[in-house]
Amino acid sequence: MCLIIRKVEVKDGQEVRPHRRGGCLRSCLIFFLVYFACSAILGWIMGDMFSSSEVKLEDKTVYRLQMNGELVEQAQEENPFAALMESMPSVPFLNNDRKETVGLDNILSNIRLAKNDDKILGIWLDGAELITAPANAKAIRDALLDFKQSGKWVIASAKTYGQTNYYIASVADRICLDPTGAVDWNGLAAQKMYFTRLMEKVGVEMQILKVGTFKSAVEPFFRTSMSEADKLQTKQYMTGIWDEYKAAVGAARHLSVEQLDALADRYMGLQPAEEQVASGLVDTIVYTQDMDSLLRIYTGTKEYHMLTTNQMAQVARPKSKANDKVAVLYLEGDITDESGDGIVGKKVVKTLKKIQKDDAVKALVLRVNSPGGSADASEQIWHAVQKIKADSIPVVVSMGDYAASGGYYISCGADYIYAEPTTLTGSIGIFGTIPNYGKLRTKIGLDIDGIGTNKHSELMGNMVMKGMDSEERALMQAMIERGYDLFTGRCAAGRHVTQDYIKSVAEGRVWLGAKAKEIGLVDEMGNIDDAITKAVELAGLENYKTVYYPEVQDPFEEMLKMLDNTTDEERLLMKMKEFCSKPRIMARMEDVVIR
Repeated sequence: MCLIIRKVEVKDGQEVRPHRRGGCLRSCLIFFLVYFACSAILGWIMGDMFSSSEVKLEDKTVYRLQMNGELVEQAQEENPFAALMESMPSVPFLNNDRKETVGLDNILSNIRLAKNDDKILGIWLDGAELITAPANAKAIRDALLDFKQSGKWVIASAKTYGQTNYYIASVADRICLDPTGAVDWNGLAAQKMYFTRLMEKVGVEMQILKVGTFKSAVEPFFRTSMSEADKLQTKQYMTGIWDEYKAAVGAARHLSVEQLDALADRYMGLQPAEEQVASGLVDTIVYTQDMDSLLRIYTGTKEYHMLTTNQMAQVARPKSKANDKVAVLYLEGDITDESGDGIVGKKVVKTLKKIQKDDAVKALVLRVNSPGGSADASEQIWHAVQKIKADSIPVVVSMGDYAASGGYYISCGADYIYAEPTTLTGSIGIFGTIPNYGKLRTKIGLDIDGIGTNKHSELMGNMVMKGMDSEERALMQAMIERGYDLFTGRCAAGRHVTQDYIKSVAEGRVWLGAKAKEIGLVDEMGNIDDAITKAVELAGLENYKTVYYPEVQDPFEEMLKMLDNTTDEERLLMKMKEFCSKPRIMARMEDVVIR
């Protein structure tokens, strides 16, 4: 029995209830907590009932490959809350417009299944809004070309085709376009944003320390336009990507490179649908909603079945009973030390130690898709990989869209490296950014004073609040150069060349995968399947099973991401704030928008 005693105040015969500050806010918070708790329970039940159930293939099935969302390397568990969240009314702090992600691993696995199973008649590429970069687009395109070797068909339909999506869709036997749509074929462009004049107005100076003429990641903070070195490297890799697009599309559509350049000069994205057909870019004008009629012709029946990417991923695959394992570790995103959504050094090292302790693991494949990040985290990951190699476990790297700067750092020590021709790699260089708030401090009337026991006791505080003097800058630059020397030394050891040679192709310069092979930074052009095959060969395995790391993300974590209502503009400001917040030593490629 529980007895609760409450003090009651009475005035004029009426009970006076105390005013509770923040009661409304507290009630709202309780409401949303209860709402999400109930939603979570319901979502979990729904996920268990539907998401995890195995899908059985029926005769006369079409794989509907929906070309939308954001392509990531590794698929996550289907979020059981997604449908529930979509049905909710718009709430200010919820990201109702968050882009759905789709795993490259799932797409490639599904295409292989579709090729080898006679119940699947063909593939429908539905839409053209997949957010991806050229290298992973090529991986999908190559898989579709391999699929067509089975004699099965591929058709594509969309309202508007962006250039990278059209590059993929060009393999189709028939390309369909909505009457109001177009192929946005106009050539590639790279644009960068520069903050120097903005920072001058605010009163913040970015003190730059770097090694590498081509290390352009910091240029937005001390220049107002591209340097000649950056123009050179950007022009080189942009031209390489555009050449790949033209060669592949031209071969598929029976158009010459000259014809494709001429069409780009007309800016086909602004031309009517009839011109898209006349030019040879598309075959048929048809409303997407009427694609059923075309699919009936291709399947030869009105009673065909359709499976999406998520459903195809739930079709059972043969399971290996082998004891030996090939571990595949996905490393995607910015490299950070202890937190973040990308490659978190502390977590990756922990995972590598777990792999090393598993006696059944006989080979390791690193799938790297990263522009780089923290130099220290890159070094920690490199060291953990070397410890695995020391246990006679071969390590093979498969590069995705990027394996640049820190992304190359964590790759360079592998036994063998694969890249796609359009992978952006290299960018071997180090930089540091140290904001100086001296002018801003003067503007707002903030004074700083203090004492130190030794000559440089106040260095860390002074260089941010007052700026570095020549001696302090020399000390910091020496540290950056030591980092560069360590980085190039790691690369030289891993690639079995001299450090002087690495420095001759380093300088922070970005290379396309095809050129990186020529200069010895990678071994071969190929995809993740090629890397796994190589790892099996190096380990001398006959029977094995493939295990994947990191483990798929918990659906609850996916739900929490929906609370992120950050806009693209806010993310840009956050990126600028990140650079301006504290001294940073980075091995990272610059951000660049390719259109």
